[in-house]
Amino acid sequence: MTDTPAALRGAVDLGALAARSRRADSGIATIDEAAFQELAQQSLQRPVVIAFISAASPQSEEMARTLEEVAASAGVGAAACDVDAQPAIAQAFQIRAVPAAVALIGGRPAPLFQGAATREQMVEVMGQVVEAARQMGAAEGLGPAGDAAPEPSEPPLPPLHQEAHVAIDRGDLDAAEAAFDQALRENPKDHEARAGRAQVRLMNRSRTADLAAVRRAAADAPEDVDAQLAVADMDVLGGQLEDAFGRLVELVRATAGDDRDRVRARLLELLEVVDPADPRVLRTRQALASALY
Repeated sequence: MTDTPAALRGAVDLGALAARSRRADSGIATIDEAAFQELAQQSLQRPVVIAFISAASPQSEEMARTLEEVAASAGVGAAACDVDAQPAIAQAFQIRAVPAAVALIGGRPAPLFQGAATREQMVEVMGQVVEAARQMGAAEGLGPAGDAAPEPSEPPLPPLHQEAHVAIDRGDLDAAEAAFDQALRENPKDHEARAGRAQVRLMNRSRTADLAAVRRAAADAPEDVDAQLAVADMDVLGGQLEDAFGRLVELVRATAGDDRDRVRARLLELLEVVDPADPRVLRTRQALASALY
C-alpha cells in the first residue's frame, strides 16, 4: 500500500507523508500500520521504542520528542504512534492512556512506562532496553556499553533543500514550497526539489481535509473537477495510487479546455510524489498520453 520510504529525498513514504500532513503544526511524524510492520522487522536487529501520543495531550508530544533524543543517543530506533489516528496499534499494545512508551526488542513488545517520565528516567530505561537487546542478540550496531557505533551519515542537503525541511518541521509549508521553488529556479533539473515541492503542495492542500466529506463530495458530483482532484489527493496520501491515478486519467478523458489542463497538471504533479521507477507511474504516463492523444 505504501511506497519505498524516503524523507523528502526523491521517493516518499506515503504513510509518513500522510502523518506529516495531519501533524504539520507539531512537527512530529507518526507511524501507520505499514510503518509499524517495518519497525517490527527492524527490531530483530536493533531495538525500537514507540511513543504513544495524542493531539489531546500536549505533554505526550513533548515526551515523544525527548524520547526520540534519548533513543538516538543510545543508538536505538524511535517512532511515535498517534492513538487517535491508529487505534488498532494502540489496542494491540493495550495502551489505555497517553503518554506511554513501548519497546520492540527482537520483534517482541516490552512496556516501558505509562504516564509522564523525566529525561533521567528515560535514560535509565533506555539502558535497560539496550542491555535486553544485547542479551537477545538484537543489538546490531550497539557497543558493549549501549552506545551506538557511528553510522555513515547521509550527504548534507543542499542549502535550499535544508531550508525547506526546516520550514516543514515548524509547520510552515508555504515557506517550504518557496524554498523548493527557488531551488528549481536555480536548477530546473533538480528532481528532488521538484518531488519535494509536489509533496509539500499535497500536504498543504490536504492538511485540513475531512476524508469522509471529500469522498462524499466526489461521489455526489462526479463532474465536479475540484471534488475529483481533492479525492485523488487523499487517495495518494492513503497509498491508493492506482485509484487516484486512474480517476484523474478518466477525468482527463471526460474534460476539455482549461479543466482538462488543470487535471493533467495535477496528475503530473502527483506522479512526482511517487518513486519514478514505480511501474504504476510508467503505466499512468502511458495512459495519460493515450487519453490526451
